[in-house]
Amino acid sequence: MTAETGADTEGGELSRSIGLFQLSMIGIGATIGTGIFFVLSQAVPVAGPAVVWSFVIAGAVAGLTALCYAELAGAVPVSGSSYSYAYATLGEVVAVGVAACLLLEYGVSAAAVAVGWSEYLNELLDNLLGLRIPDVLSQSPESGGIVNLPAVVLVALVSLLLIRGASESATVNATMVMIKIGVLVLFIVIGITGWNSDNLRDFAPFGLASITGAAGIIFFSYIGLDAVSTAGEEVHNPRRTLPLAILIALVTVTSLYVAVALVAVAAQPASAFEGQEAGLAAILEDITGSTWPATVLAAGAVISIFSVTLVVIYGQTRILFAMGRDGMIPPAFHRVNPRTLTPVFSTIVVAVIVSLLAGLLPIEFLAEMTSIGTLVAFLVVSVGVIVLRRIAPDLPRGFRVPGYPVVPILSVLGCIWIIIDLRPVTIIAFLIWVAVAMVWYFTYGIRHSRLNEVQS
Repeated sequence: MTAETGADTEGGELSRSIGLFQLSMIGIGATIGTGIFFVLSQAVPVAGPAVVWSFVIAGAVAGLTALCYAELAGAVPVSGSSYSYAYATLGEVVAVGVAACLLLEYGVSAAAVAVGWSEYLNELLDNLLGLRIPDVLSQSPESGGIVNLPAVVLVALVSLLLIRGASESATVNATMVMIKIGVLVLFIVIGITGWNSDNLRDFAPFGLASITGAAGIIFFSYIGLDAVSTAGEEVHNPRRTLPLAILIALVTVTSLYVAVALVAVAAQPASAFEGQEAGLAAILEDITGSTWPATVLAAGAVISIFSVTLVVIYGQTRILFAMGRDGMIPPAFHRVNPRTLTPVFSTIVVAVIVSLLAGLLPIEFLAEMTSIGTLVAFLVVSVGVIVLRRIAPDLPRGFRVPGYPVVPILSVLGCIWIIIDLRPVTIIAFLIWVAVAMVWYFTYGIRHSRLNEVQS
């Protein structure tokens, strides 16, 4: 795999044009903007102020898994993320199951983020111009609208940028990430002036189970760690760059998440979060009695959530690219434009599907479905580290998991712990989705597999 993709020779089918800073920004950009800008309105009603611990738990499990990702990214530095890692360590059947998780994870999270973007766009338009996009054109059918048009437009804009080129997309994303970090720091600085200890008095009103339950809702926002590893064939010196970018993204994201969540629940009663749109902007407006901080935050959210959608759709197209190369899906997904060196067909297909999800489904269901896809993919990566250590102990690795095998085992247990606390309907829907993927593999993938061609 590494020879075919030019991992050690700066070669390959895709253009190697991304450096460490840009790649770190991809990881941060895919993460910040999902969890913190709007998931508090979903998680705080579940856990109360103890949602801070939900962020810590989700971050700790993600941290254990990030170490495993860092090792596999350095050992198997190719596109496809955990699909490719499973393919290299556990075989085609498991790889297709992981691919189903990833396609669910990326496609549904892109839709969820696009829905959140629509909320903040309305907040920004209201503050600046005194107008809002009518609910009939900015809400899903279940929420009383016809279609979430801003979400559909966002997906279309992102897809056009991705078709233009990976380097251009990475540069735009890096600029947006720096803006969003600045906006969150602004929230922390202003929000802490509204600190009210009374809001933290009944810290965990619903018990430990609610804290882990909220961690499951939040966990989908850590998809950014996986997104870094989808760029394996477009970065310079991937064995070193991929592990470093994953660890930089993890530390930055978790620190900001916990700080913002703590300030938010201290500044506003937990009961006020339920059903609240553009929550962080609303908190600043209440604290200052003015619209300008909320306007700045809403503008930052609009920019930052654009970057999240950009990276998540980018990641999904690269997973499809790797699957097309392996024969698991039609070869059209593996074709790249000779001028831009981007998989145009994959990008268009992803854009159409994500637009339908974002335009027609509510954010609550989308967020939880993404969490289980992310958790299962993380779980398989942790198992993959153990397997690869056994079957290829001498394989070059740019990073090795400290505390092996304790860290990957704890990562597996942490993922299972959060999965158990998800709603039964989410788990059942996920199992049906994986079953559909298995049917696809045994009717199409196994007959077109490149491995089968080589062996025959």
